[in-house]
Amino acid sequence: MDEDIDSEDEEEDDDDVEDALEDDVDFIMALYREDGTPVVTPLEIDLANDLDDLIAFLQRLPGDNGASALVSISGEFFAAVRVRGRHVHVVLSDVYSAENWSLARDIIDFLGVEIPDDDDEDGLVGDLDLFADQGLSEMDLEAICADWDEDSDTLALQIADEIHFGPQARKVADAFS
Repeated sequence: MDEDIDSEDEEEDDDDVEDALEDDVDFIMALYREDGTPVVTPLEIDLANDLDDLIAFLQRLPGDNGASALVSISGEFFAAVRVRGRHVHVVLSDVYSAENWSLARDIIDFLGVEIPDDDDEDGLVGDLDLFADQGLSEMDLEAICADWDEDSDTLALQIADEIHFGPQARKVADAFS
């Protein structure tokens, strides 16, 4: 009997989670290098709602060292996903966004983390060294994400700058505006 109650609670939690609509998505883009040249392409809005679909899409890209995606939703949170072969690394800038948004919920499920009860805790979760080989250390990523006064799209573009995709990423982000 308790199992039925638990599954009903999970369904209610999932009902509170929303898919991001076109107006909610600040941007969603893929980043990869082809023959050493940075390439940034816009992605379909639907990929901003399903981590598995986003990972599958990134796995098909030709990147020299895998492919990444940056997604910013409603200025509230961003996600960074990096796929290198079968290795998948993800970062979510605000774990509390999983209470409202499907992509964030997918990411915390993927990471196997829970939303903390105390909302005073730092909301950053994931593989913080996912871009270390591209010049963005774990400490630098944490410093970027610690700027709570900035919108998530600005923070995600700072990451693009640090991993040397800045100009291309800004062009794609501007196209979403």
